[in-house]
Amino acid sequence: MTRSDHGEPLVNAGLPRLSRAADASLMRIAGPPVEWAVSEGLVPYEEAVAEMEARAAAIAAGEARERVWLVEHPPLYTAGTSADDADLVEPGRFPVHRTGRGGQYTYHGPGQRVAYAMLDLTRRRQDLRLYVAALEDWLIGTLERFNVRGERREDRVGVWVRRPDKGPGVEDKIAAIGIRVRRWVTYHGIALNVEPDLSHFTGIVPCGVSAHGVTSLVDLGQIVSLPEVDMMLRAEFERVFGPTIDG
Repeated sequence: MTRSDHGEPLVNAGLPRLSRAADASLMRIAGPPVEWAVSEGLVPYEEAVAEMEARAAAIAAGEARERVWLVEHPPLYTAGTSADDADLVEPGRFPVHRTGRGGQYTYHGPGQRVAYAMLDLTRRRQDLRLYVAALEDWLIGTLERFNVRGERREDRVGVWVRRPDKGPGVEDKIAAIGIRVRRWVTYHGIALNVEPDLSHFTGIVPCGVSAHGVTSLVDLGQIVSLPEVDMMLRAEFERVFGPTIDG
């Protein structure tokens, strides 16, 4: 864990994993429900960050409900607080946004479901390792509903799938995690590859991991739509974190 100039905790790949996935259930609360919102079309990244920051501040002030916001972005790269400039393989291919979330370079684009989670950890647990484990549990449970086995890795944040079809020991990343926490309210969140153009990831070293590839639900043979994925994401979010309400 590192800290920004203002002392807000950040999360990146340096955080150790929890030993038991069941521990993630400690993030669940009975209510009030979390607002669940889905945006149509492609949301500009800077607009999304501004809206997240405003909502997180309102939550911290007790003026707004917790929120999960599902979006798609136009093709772009983001550079987290640990990003190495050498990992930007093709400068100029897509816009690059420097962002305050933890982590390194990531790609966002059409066909990828980004879920921004603005949750108040003072009402849950003020434990960032536990929160990251809960996000992983949320993703793994969602993938299970599509008959895809997602797995954690002790040395890598995100969710991974084994690819025996590509060779012994081959693994691909199917979902990324990058968060920021201010006054114990989270923002940023997760990105699940549903049907993005996987060639767009070649312009960066995704999350600084060069030894493994990237995959998606469609790449794995699961032909699903974003609304279907959204439905499963919501069900699994409620299992891990608690009830939701339409926002």
